Amino acid sequence: MTEPFQINRRTILACAAFAGAIAPFVTPPLGAYAEGGDIKTNAAATAANIGKLPRVKVELVKPPFVHAHTQKAEGGPKVVEFTLTIQEKKIVIDDQGTEVYAMMFNGSVPGPLMVVHEGDYVELTLINPPTNTLSHNIDFHSSTGALGGGALTIVGPGEKTILRFKATKAGAFVYHCAPPGMVPWHVTSGMNGAMLVLPRDGLKDDKGRALVYDKIYYVGEQDFYVPKDEKGNFKKYEDLGSSYPEVLAVMRTLTPSHVVFNGSVGALTGANALTAKVGDRVLIVHSQANRDTRPHLIGGHGDYVWATGKFANPPEVDQETWFIPGGTAGVAYYTFRQPGIYAYLNHNLIESFELGAAGHFKVTGDWNDDLMTSVLSPSAF
Repeated sequence: MTEPFQINRRTILACAAFAGAIAPFVTPPLGAYAEGGDIKTNAAATAANIGKLPRVKVELVKPPFVHAHTQKAEGGPKVVEFTLTIQEKKIVIDDQGTEVYAMMFNGSVPGPLMVVHEGDYVELTLINPPTNTLSHNIDFHSSTGALGGGALTIVGPGEKTILRFKATKAGAFVYHCAPPGMVPWHVTSGMNGAMLVLPRDGLKDDKGRALVYDKIYYVGEQDFYVPKDEKGNFKKYEDLGSSYPEVLAVMRTLTPSHVVFNGSVGALTGANALTAKVGDRVLIVHSQANRDTRPHLIGGHGDYVWATGKFANPPEVDQETWFIPGGTAGVAYYTFRQPGIYAYLNHNLIESFELGAAGHFKVTGDWNDDLMTSVLSPSAF
């Protein structure tokens, strides 16, 4: 029998250093880990057991789209392999040419939605190319273990790491970068995404009946904090480092300059509108890694809503607006019954109409007069 071994002190100290950076605000004392000492594990035996499982390598796609997956698990648990490559890059976030020096997973805001089933193992390769300037990591809200894997995944430019964890909870969960001392900056610069952990037997309604979706979309809501110059114009920066002090000052006002869906104003409108047909059953995964949000589909509803995204709880039904707390991914299921252009927005109307948190569904099909009709066209009286 393989004897348990001790994780080396470098790993323990890395965990302690990472957590220590945020301990005054959000973590308990770390003496048990950093001083106590010894975290015992039997990694060889665990690896041998997991090594017997089938492996699936997933090619991720850019939101709002989602990679191919089955809604019910086929067979037993699998090891599902994902790769995220970090990018530090300027992006334009509105039609006025406002720039943000963004930090991103796989070059998009939000990062890709990753889908597995409860009981699967997630094996993530995180790559920080040598062209980047900062260290990064990843904290999975779907994982079990101190700091969500953040202390085990710190990678400097030119480094990569691999993290494996078991998806033990069914639901939608945020992931984000959480480097020591810089967590808010990285998250509000675009470094966040979501993971969908489906129940092995698929989604169910409040009475235990199967819910099957025809389409799935991922909406990542992002708050940006862009500084202005003395004339009131949004500032631009040549590199991440030079942007940090002024961006941090705006962040501390807690007042975003932009609140957008999928990286920019209009990213999900016009030619980029989400599409469906009358009768389509659509699943919407909506995340906000930093601030609360209130999704609303104008002219439609949330037939079934898991506002905090956790499938062990029965869904609420027939919702007009649902509340997603900051740091959470919510899920809504709706069957479209009428054609037309539907606005999907944050029902903080200032944030949607003035700051950009809105998108569109373009739905095709036949109109049903029984559901809605014009009895009298506007006319003088």
